[in-house]
Amino acid sequence: MIKATLKKLANLTSCKLLGDENIEISGVNTLEKASFKEASFLANPRYIDSLNDSKAGVICVSKNIQVDKTKNYLISEDPSNAFQKIAQFFLSNVDKKTSGFISIHESSVIHETAKIGKNVTILPNSVIDKDVKIDDNTFIGANVYIGARSSIGKECVIHSNVSIREGCSIKDRVILQPGVVIGSCGFGYLFTKENKYEKLAQIGSVIIEDDVEIGANTCIDRARFKDTIIKKGVKIDNLVQIAHNVEIGDHTAIAAQTGIAGSSKIGRYVVMGGQVGVTGHVKIADGSKFATRSGISKSLAKDNYRGSPAININQYNRQYITFKRLEKTLQALEDKIHALEEKSKNL
Repeated sequence: MIKATLKKLANLTSCKLLGDENIEISGVNTLEKASFKEASFLANPRYIDSLNDSKAGVICVSKNIQVDKTKNYLISEDPSNAFQKIAQFFLSNVDKKTSGFISIHESSVIHETAKIGKNVTILPNSVIDKDVKIDDNTFIGANVYIGARSSIGKECVIHSNVSIREGCSIKDRVILQPGVVIGSCGFGYLFTKENKYEKLAQIGSVIIEDDVEIGANTCIDRARFKDTIIKKGVKIDNLVQIAHNVEIGDHTAIAAQTGIAGSSKIGRYVVMGGQVGVTGHVKIADGSKFATRSGISKSLAKDNYRGSPAININQYNRQYITFKRLEKTLQALEDKIHALEEKSKNL
C-alpha cells in the first residue's frame, strides 16, 4: 500500500500544514466517508457541517475557513487543486504497482511493420495494424484497434475498446477514455436520381494534438478531404459527436452530449455546456461560452450565450423574466373574465 506523510503531501501541494506532519495517508475520499488514513477537501462553505463531522486524516481547505484545531489541515488558496494533486499522486502509484503488464501481452496482434517505442504497454486482444507508430511510454488498453498508418505519441493513455482508424495522428500525452472512436466516416451522402443515398468517400484524417483528453464513447469523424483537428489542451466529455472537417481551438472545453456539425470552426478557450448543438460551417470566436442546450445556428462573436438559437445570456434572462410576467398577467386576465362570466350568469 502506498503511503505518504502529511509533511510529504504539504510539500507536494505547496500547502501550509496545520497538524501532525508525521501522520500517514494512504488514499482519498469524500468528507463523509473518509477515514483517518484518507485525505479529503472542502471547496464549498455550504458543506462546513460535513467538515466538522469528518474523520479524514487531513482536509484541504481554503485560507478563509475557520478550522477545528483538533484535525489536520492543508491550507491553500485552491483546496480543490491541492486535493487533485494528492489524488493523482495515489492514483499514479497504484497504476504502476497493479497494472500487471509491463510490455506487450501475447494475445495482442501487431503487424510486422508497426514500430513500437520504449516502455510501451499493450494489454490483451489489441490489434496494431500496418505501419502504425507508437512512441515511448504509451499505454494501450485491452481490445484497442489502431488502424494502418496511424501514429500515437509519447505518454498517451488509450483505454480499452478504443478504435482509431487508418491514417489518424494522435500527438503526445493524449488520453482517450473507453469506447472513443477516432476517424470514423463523416456523415456524407448524395441523393441520386434513382432516389437513393450514395455514400461519399471520406479520405481525410483526424489530428489530435498534445494534452487532449476525450471522454468515453465520444466520436470524432475523419475529414472528407483534409483533416478534422482537435488542437492542444482540448477537453471533451463523454458522448460528444464531432463531425468531419471540424476544427476545435486550443484549450476549449466541451461537455457531454454536444454535437458539432461538419466544417465548423470552434475558437480557442471556448466553453460549451452539455447538449449544445452546433450547425455546420459556422465560426465561433475565441473565449465564447455557451450554457447547456444552447443552439448555435450562425457564426458568433465572443460573448456568453444561452438559448436556441443562442443569444446573449443577459438578453435571454430578460426575455425569460418577461415571459414569466406575461404568463402571470394572462392568468390574471383569464381569472377576471371567468369571474365576470359567472357574475353575468347570476344577473
